[in-house]
Amino acid sequence: MACASCSTKDGSPKGCKNNGTCGTDSCNKLTVFDWLANMSLPNGEKPFNWVEVRYKNGRKEYYHNTENLTLSIGDIVATQAKSGHDIGMVTLTGELVRVQMKRKNIRENTEEALKIYRKASQKDIDIWSTARDKEEPMKVRARQFAIDLKLHMKISDIEFQGDASKATFYYTAEERVDFRELIKVFAREFRTRIEMKQVGFRQEAARLGGIGSCGRELCCSTWLTDFRSVSTSAARYQQLSLNPQKLAGQCGKLKCCLNYELDTYLDALKSFPKTDTKLYTKKGTAVCQKTDIFKGHMWYAYEGEWMNWHKITTEQASEIIELNKQNKKIASLEEYALDVLEEDTKTEFENVVGQDSLTRFDSPKRNNKRKNNRRKGNQGNRSTPSNKNTANKSDASNKNATPKKKPNQNNRRNNPKRKPQNSKNAEK
Repeated sequence: MACASCSTKDGSPKGCKNNGTCGTDSCNKLTVFDWLANMSLPNGEKPFNWVEVRYKNGRKEYYHNTENLTLSIGDIVATQAKSGHDIGMVTLTGELVRVQMKRKNIRENTEEALKIYRKASQKDIDIWSTARDKEEPMKVRARQFAIDLKLHMKISDIEFQGDASKATFYYTAEERVDFRELIKVFAREFRTRIEMKQVGFRQEAARLGGIGSCGRELCCSTWLTDFRSVSTSAARYQQLSLNPQKLAGQCGKLKCCLNYELDTYLDALKSFPKTDTKLYTKKGTAVCQKTDIFKGHMWYAYEGEWMNWHKITTEQASEIIELNKQNKKIASLEEYALDVLEEDTKTEFENVVGQDSLTRFDSPKRNNKRKNNRRKGNQGNRSTPSNKNTANKSDASNKNATPKKKPNQNNRRNNPKRKPQNSKNAEK
């Protein structure tokens, strides 16, 4: 089944306008690898007759295959809804559906279980595709209506039912919103049944998708199915700066990845003494300033000498604390810190690229010496016709280069060889 909103119509995520999140193509968003597909069931056991169906932006539901249809991953099916029917794509079949339902606490034998009607026909797919094309322009108009009514809410997405009989508006809001008047406007303008559903900021980011600061797609929109609470203590244990701009994700909340390595850090911190414990020495009282979890080092500074830090190991810090509990004091931290501070500073890397210059890819400069030699040779050939011209040129150049100084007036008067310029000066 090709994606209805793809520009290339080949069903590949590369050509999908919605970045593979439309739910109609063959992308693997929030899918589970069926590692039991090639395994046969024991004799006499019937296959599990429940299937997993995915809708727009990763919304998944589980349906009972009462008609015993032969379904496989990627089939477009018509499923039961509260009123009418919906269109979705099968993403998982077999025994793994039982595992997923057990994980999400969904009972098999319930009267409220939804059913699969049939495989979708071409008419069903055409109605569904036409309804999906209306969602984006409807979202733009719906946001403008909410702004006109001065409602503090954001309409993040619109999802049509498969038979185009109902439209679900997903919105986020920090406070309770009275949208009764807004529903009337929507029903009058769009001429369809309206359902408003509020989602959290994390659910909104999961539905819309995007690229995180790590350069990969958001975890919540690719594989993360549940949201665990994240607190600032997770950042403190990992010694991260409490900068909300760096710790917050696209949803505005703390990043979910802060919990990924938290257990490892907590296990490593079990061997560390408490940072608020002071070390009492004969030289003074030392307070912990910094810790290195990976290397097992701690930095202490004496009270009043905050600029001088002394690095010791966690074993040494625990040893000093045990001595303090016995009312014993060591002479100073320098006795322990000297052995640790003497570290080998040899470089443990090599330049595998070689001694290459940073400008090796720049265009090579032309040799200016050759140009100067050519110019000098041409000038010498031009100045050979007569010696007079060369003499005049040299005199002119000498005049321009070093102008003669004017003689002193007193020397002129005392010089008897000087001739008067006219008769008046001679009489004087």
